[in-house]
Amino acid sequence: MTFHPLDPLTADEFTAAAAIVGRERGVGPGWRFASIELVEPGRHARSAFDRAGAVPERLARLVVLNRAENSTWVAVVSLSADALLDWTTVPGVQANFTVDEWDEADAALRAHPDVVAALASRDITDLDNVFIDTWTYGDAVIPERFRGRRIGWSDVWVRAEAGANPYAGPVSGLHFVIDVNTMELLDVEDSFAVDRPAVMGEYVPHLIPPRIRDLSRRPPLRPLDIVQAEGPSFTVTGHRVEWQNWSLRVGFNYREGMTLHEVSYRDGERVRPIANRLSFAEMVVPYRDPSVDHFRRTAFDIGEWGLGFMTTSLELGCDCLGEIRYLDAVLHNSAGEPYSIPNAICIHEEDNAVLWKHVDHDGGSEVRRMRRLVVSFHVTVANYEYLVYWRFYQDGNMECEVRATGIMVVTSLDAGHPHPNGTLVDTRTYAPFHQHFIVARMDLDIDGTENTVFRSETRVEPIDEANPLGLALTQRNTPIETEGFDDYDWATQRSWKVVNEATLNGLGTPVSYKLVPGGAIPSFFDPSSPVFQRAQVIGHTVWVTPGDETQRWPCGEFVNQSAVDHGLPEWTRAGRPVRNTDIVLWYVFGIHHITRPEEWPVMPADTVSFWLKPVGFFDRNPSLDVQPGAAGHAHGHEHHDQH
Repeated sequence: MTFHPLDPLTADEFTAAAAIVGRERGVGPGWRFASIELVEPGRHARSAFDRAGAVPERLARLVVLNRAENSTWVAVVSLSADALLDWTTVPGVQANFTVDEWDEADAALRAHPDVVAALASRDITDLDNVFIDTWTYGDAVIPERFRGRRIGWSDVWVRAEAGANPYAGPVSGLHFVIDVNTMELLDVEDSFAVDRPAVMGEYVPHLIPPRIRDLSRRPPLRPLDIVQAEGPSFTVTGHRVEWQNWSLRVGFNYREGMTLHEVSYRDGERVRPIANRLSFAEMVVPYRDPSVDHFRRTAFDIGEWGLGFMTTSLELGCDCLGEIRYLDAVLHNSAGEPYSIPNAICIHEEDNAVLWKHVDHDGGSEVRRMRRLVVSFHVTVANYEYLVYWRFYQDGNMECEVRATGIMVVTSLDAGHPHPNGTLVDTRTYAPFHQHFIVARMDLDIDGTENTVFRSETRVEPIDEANPLGLALTQRNTPIETEGFDDYDWATQRSWKVVNEATLNGLGTPVSYKLVPGGAIPSFFDPSSPVFQRAQVIGHTVWVTPGDETQRWPCGEFVNQSAVDHGLPEWTRAGRPVRNTDIVLWYVFGIHHITRPEEWPVMPADTVSFWLKPVGFFDRNPSLDVQPGAAGHAHGHEHHDQH
């Protein structure tokens, strides 16, 4: 048996959860299931399962919408007992949008005579080539007459031909407002019109004009085969992955997508915990353009839509390369019916050049190649793709990398009118500046649950008698005693260590892991901005809170149509102690996207990452036992040019 209490919900469990609230509260036609997710059992329950096989009660949490009343309800059900445990209304909030609402809004709008007429006034009559993309609202930009409704606003795009890129054909100045409970068209906002310029916005090979293909023709690549004749070095048992002393469990839910649990490293005879849970808790994408087409365009990709719902199936050889093992995912539609995402999560290992090397003058050379384990998933959120990779290394390092690709949103311009808030990327076409903020939620357990976060900074010592040449650097480590936030400081190369002060290594110093920041960017928001008020988490690089599984979402649970951030800013006002306790480290990183022509019509991946590195967690280099040649049995062919 491979079952574990952290395993994601199955198709039968989704069906059972929906059936319970249907039976007990009449949830059915006229309702939507915004989300159904596993209530993850705590450490004590999991420990009892590991020790004695005691299976904890299997619970699910549901958020459902009564469309007629525009009300949001939260339920907790016991799948083990087939019972409803809790049923609560949450007034004044809107749950995440669902994929079904997006699809139904598109169908309702394109069938509406006012929409057809508005398009015809712009000489757009072939609705098969029209693409209508409905976005969510923030509270500050909701029209007063539509307050109290569950609404969306829509962009309009038109393809040049069947199968062409819709995002190359913006219909500037035309937007629709729709009630997504009733699918009623509330308003046609026809602000202005621009003659659509002739652009080259295609990336599918047969649609790219020959003159472009000819200019960019390059010699073909020869095959690069990744062969592991004996199979991969990792094992997958249910949702547990083991590789090169590492062990972890892979989870999945509608909001975070892939999650990692119970990450540990076997150090000799000891299995040492490192992380209880790792995930992305929010992605905030504000467009920094106040124009009519973009002033509403701020996306909370996790809270408003859900990375799980946006997860795409991966393909061998393109998305992943090598000897692959996949995990499927199961989710549900807004009727509570389950569906599967084949190959949702990719697990493979990669050669990554040299792990360590030294050439000694007398003793010859020693070199070890590096191999790493990669656990990944990909999501498509409208025009953008996010490719998420967690990597585990033989020396105890962990890396989290995000690659952003896809297609930039663009807007047409009148001739001779450059736009100050974007970059010209094609004829009379600009891509607005925007930012991608990603919030990683890391429940770390460095050799146990009682940890402390230390701010670690480099200090330049003054020139004096003890330091006459000005060479001295020292490192200052300051404990963070009370929950709150901290910011990156380039001048001191600030980082953060998660330390177990009660556990000493063989050198007599406390064991720790260090967050090595990458992609830390400022928000560039006035604090009074309504966008910033909804996402105050982006104002700081790091937040530290005590472990609390009810505090999962840094901007609050219900960010759709929100006005203020009900997450980290509110939680941290309590001033709870975070010294030698179970802590959660939140890291805010991302991409400051000043758009470029080279990113059009499809964007080469923009990559950002951070690391978790052991600092005194081991007594010495833990990869000394990597065998020579272990990462590269398929040896390359040498070729020497003769001159």
